[in-house]
Amino acid sequence: MNYFSDWNQAIGASLQNLWNRVVAFVPELIGALIILILGLVLAHFLSKLANKLVNLTHVDRLVDKIDATKKLKEVGLHFSFAAIIAWIVKWFFIIVTLIAVVDVLKLSQVTAFLQKVAEYIPNVVVAVIILAIGLVVGQFVHDVVEKSTKASNVTAHTSHMLSAIAKWSLVIFALLASLVQL
Repeated sequence: MNYFSDWNQAIGASLQNLWNRVVAFVPELIGALIILILGLVLAHFLSKLANKLVNLTHVDRLVDKIDATKKLKEVGLHFSFAAIIAWIVKWFFIIVTLIAVVDVLKLSQVTAFLQKVAEYIPNVVVAVIILAIGLVVGQFVHDVVEKSTKASNVTAHTSHMLSAIAKWSLVIFALLASLVQL
């Protein structure tokens, strides 16, 4: 009979310990959920704000004006510099929110991983900017070379070939520079 008494006490103590941990964890979980909800709302708001701020700079109009995205639109890709920046801002703040949530929940390995991801995002932003500038400058140089060679009475085929070489050399250089940044 003494044997069952020890088992009952052991199981009772284990269940009491489990209950104490659950009760202690509930405030952390509620706090984490509040941080998550507020962080997601803030990320959405800041994403919209970043989109509006980039739209105020009229970068997309400049890109559309020089037909830098014409080929992408023909393939079915709609490139918007403002949308890309807004997307990056949104995900940066989502990751920062997740860092805060897992830190509250005391998940140190996940916190370390998310911190490394957050530290990498500025590299992505710089790479996107380098690539966008490369596309814009490449199209500009294409137009300048094409008009210059046509004004010099060079054949249309040669003019087109020289302007394409100038454009794609700059685009490829920008692509490589953005890859180095990543």
